[in-house]
Amino acid sequence: MTEKTTTEPVTKDKAAEVVASAPTSKRKKVKRTVTAGQVHILATFNNTLVAFTDTKGAVLASSSAGACGFRGSKKGTAYAAQVASDKAGQLAKQAYGLQKVTAYVKGIGLGRDAAIRSLQTLGIQVDSLIDVTGVPHGGVRPRKARRV
Repeated sequence: MTEKTTTEPVTKDKAAEVVASAPTSKRKKVKRTVTAGQVHILATFNNTLVAFTDTKGAVLASSSAGACGFRGSKKGTAYAAQVASDKAGQLAKQAYGLQKVTAYVKGIGLGRDAAIRSLQTLGIQVDSLIDVTGVPHGGVRPRKARRV
């Protein structure tokens, strides 16, 4: 009652068949919801950048005045900042369900206030507003003394 089993060498074709016939489990991607997060606004004279993040700092959605189609000196305007903030805010609200944010504003550009106001029109509640603009400690080296 002994049976002989023969082992055949596995070729590339047979290996490919085995891999192709193996059942692949495809997991459904779970949609992440972030109800509270942060918005980082960088307002310079030349452009305005808006980034929505979760509480740890991972970026959810971002936009800028340049990405919204504004070019040249128009990128530095308050309206361009409003459009950029609207675009990023709608994306964050639709994709992640963002409702409350803490706003971190950096820079002295025209888009500071306009970007925050546009968030309130979207229905995103701004809990607190923090200014993180850099302040020089000592500043740059002064020019040499004038000799008369």
